[in-house]
Amino acid sequence: MSFDIALSGIQAINEQLDTVSNNIANAATYGFKAGRANFSSVMAGSQVNGVEIGSVTQNISQNGSTQTTGRGLDAAIDGRGFFVSVNSQGTSQYSRVGIFSPDKKGFLIDSNGNKVQGYGPTKGGALGPVGDIQIPTGQIPAVATTGIKYVGNLSADWTVTPAASFDMTKSDTYNMVKQSIAYDSLGTQHTLSQYFAKQDANTVNVYYSLDGKPVTGPAVLTFDATGQLTGATGGTVAIPAANGASAGSVAIDYTGTTRFAGEASTTTNRSDGYASGSFVGVELSSDGSLVAKYSNDQSQVVGTVALATFANEGALSSISNTSWVANAESGAALIDPPGVGLSGKLTTGALEGSNVDITSQLVGLMTSQRNYQANSKVLTTESQMMQALMQAL
Repeated sequence: MSFDIALSGIQAINEQLDTVSNNIANAATYGFKAGRANFSSVMAGSQVNGVEIGSVTQNISQNGSTQTTGRGLDAAIDGRGFFVSVNSQGTSQYSRVGIFSPDKKGFLIDSNGNKVQGYGPTKGGALGPVGDIQIPTGQIPAVATTGIKYVGNLSADWTVTPAASFDMTKSDTYNMVKQSIAYDSLGTQHTLSQYFAKQDANTVNVYYSLDGKPVTGPAVLTFDATGQLTGATGGTVAIPAANGASAGSVAIDYTGTTRFAGEASTTTNRSDGYASGSFVGVELSSDGSLVAKYSNDQSQVVGTVALATFANEGALSSISNTSWVANAESGAALIDPPGVGLSGKLTTGALEGSNVDITSQLVGLMTSQRNYQANSKVLTTESQMMQALMQAL
C-alpha cells in the first residue's frame, strides 16, 4: 500500500511539473493565463489510496501587464471581456490576444487566422449587425464640394476700390485674394479664387473666379460699426459640367468674419468634398472602431470590434494556451462594444502580456522537488523494509 501511495504522489508531482513548466515557458506569451494543478485524494471508501491531479485551472480573471507595441491593429483589453473570432468550422472562440490584420479578401483576422467578429458600419446612429468585419480595400468615390467655410478679418484700414474698377488681372482694383479648393463630382480639383474689394466703410465686395476664369460676383458682405458681419448675399459659385462631371454649386459661408483695424488675416478656409482615394491602411480606436484610411486624407469607420463577457468566465473550456470556448458552466457570451456593459475599454497599440508570476512558479518548482524527494524516500524506505523482511524469513 505504501508503494502505491508514494508512486501516486510521484505521478501527480510529474503532472504538476508539466503545468509549472508550461507556465514558465509561456511567461512571454501574449494573453496567456497561468494554470494551476489541483491535488485531490484518491479514496477507496474511507481509506486513502493515494493522490492525483483532480483538475488544472487557469487564472483567467487576472489580467496581465499591458505592453506597448505601437502597431495600429494591436489592442489590449483594460478590464473584462474577450475578443471574439470564428474559425473555419464556424465555432466561436474567445481570446485576450488582440493581434489583428486584414486578409487578402479584406476580412479582419486574428493571429490564428480566424475571422474577428464585430459590428457593421453605423447607420442612422445605430451599430450594424454582428458578424465578420470586412474592410473596403479599393477606391472610395469622390464627393463633390458643396460648401466652403471662410472666416477671417477684412481690414478696416483697406482703401476703397469702387466696383466699377474691378479687374482680376489688376491687383490695385482689389484689396486681397484668397484661394480655396473645390472638387467636382468626379473628384477633379478646381481652384476657386475670392477677390475682396472694399466698397465703402461698411461693405466689402467679393468677386469669384474658377481656375483663373471669372464666374460670378460680387457677393456683398456688410458690417456694423463694431466690425461684426451683419449680412452676406450672393456667396454661391457655380461649377460647370465638364469632362463627364455633372454641374454643381458651392455656397461660401462667411459667418464669423470681422472688419477690424490692423492686418487682414484668415483663420478658416475649409471646403467639404474630396477626390477619390485608394486604401492605405487601417487602425483601431480606443472605442473599438476600425478606421480605414485612404490616400485622399479621408477616413471612415468600417466596423467596431465586439467583446464577449461571461457570467462565469473561469469555467470556459481551454482549446489552446490563449483561446477558450463557451460551455454550459460558463454561460452564453454577452456581446457588447468595448466600454459598454461589463466589457472593458481598449488600449490600442498595445497587447496584454502573460499573467504568469515567475517568482511563484520557481517557488512551486522547489516545493515540487521537496515533495518528489519525500515520496522517493518513502519508496526507498519501503524497499529496505521489504528487503530486511525477506532476509529474516
